[in-house]
Amino acid sequence: MRPYGLRARTYSSTTWRKRFFLENKTTLFFFLALPSAIIILFFQLPGNGRSLKKPGEVQVLILSSWRSGSSLMGKLFSQHPDVFYLMEPSWHVWQTFSRSSTAALQELVQSLVRSIFLCDMTVLGSYLTPGSRGQSDLFMWETSRALCSPPACGAFQRGAITSEFECRALCNKQPFSVVEKACNSYSHIVLKEVRFFNLRGLYPLLTDPALNLHIVHLVRDPRAVFYFRERTKGKLMLDDRILLGQQRHRLKAKDQPYYLMKIICESQKEIYEAVKQLDGYLQRRYLLMRYEDLVQEPLVQASQLYNFSQLQVLPHLHTWIQFITRGRGLEKDFFYPDSRDGHVSQAWRWSLPYEKVTQLQVICGDFMRLMGYQPVLSEQELRNLSLELLSSLRHAQELNENPIL
Repeated sequence: MRPYGLRARTYSSTTWRKRFFLENKTTLFFFLALPSAIIILFFQLPGNGRSLKKPGEVQVLILSSWRSGSSLMGKLFSQHPDVFYLMEPSWHVWQTFSRSSTAALQELVQSLVRSIFLCDMTVLGSYLTPGSRGQSDLFMWETSRALCSPPACGAFQRGAITSEFECRALCNKQPFSVVEKACNSYSHIVLKEVRFFNLRGLYPLLTDPALNLHIVHLVRDPRAVFYFRERTKGKLMLDDRILLGQQRHRLKAKDQPYYLMKIICESQKEIYEAVKQLDGYLQRRYLLMRYEDLVQEPLVQASQLYNFSQLQVLPHLHTWIQFITRGRGLEKDFFYPDSRDGHVSQAWRWSLPYEKVTQLQVICGDFMRLMGYQPVLSEQELRNLSLELLSSLRHAQELNENPIL
């Protein structure tokens, strides 16, 4: 890799400027990005930003991976009247430093998440385009009911179920300052993130005395994840490039999707196993949930989510939860659907070729066994939808802790 030192050569004025830019792209990018990094580090220092949590305040991190059903879980939290919700604020970090690596970006994502949990939007604002910034500059801002209702916007009553389509049309002119104002008016701050890959990036947040962090870890059958990643891969190009790193140049194009699944399965397994090594009081602030259980028993699982997060279970949300989990399922937009039928968790079984399934079962076998996802051993088993491939989560974990020799 070329060092940061600049080269001194003699060229004509126009040629020199072109040569200078081409040879020092890395240096220029570094100095352009430096101000954002300084701001982030400043607010991470003790004494900067808010240091004490408000009584009764809870922060919840929905931890998952792409195409694992986390958008559905985000909706369950977002529509609760006590919740301020943002979807994947770390998207802005990865967009800004798109040529970096997951390891290099981990601390930046951690700092951003912490500042938002404290309702300090300065760091988040540093990633937005300078000038007249609005709340609509945030990634998928319309998924947040809190940004579609007072004090952020008056389009909906504060406790009402909001429509993303209507919110996008009615609340897209609000200034960025309303985001922090809205955040400070709620007792629960919930963020959905897919860009944490180990517990090292989460442990400082779990043990931060300024936070009362609870982690909901949502996992999904990797065969289903792979199937939906294939259908939406155009929208994951930048994320995939960062995940692949240098392997992008070494692997054949046909092998890259499987390498990505290897990273995803191993990271989800590592996070779960690392949590088991934490002190008991920290373990009690972690909840593992499978997407398949959520869509099969939505009301039961939603009640568990709310109770774990110290949220009141409200009757008026039950009808809405039934609707979004028993809707049409296969929407036009496979990336951010409005409703998700419980049968969609089986869609990969009638669409994914058996050869791909067997390859995934090898790559993600350890993770599948740990989470209770049963392998299929033939084409017939794959297409036989009456054959249950989901075992009890507790039973699967007991088998992994006490394997039969």
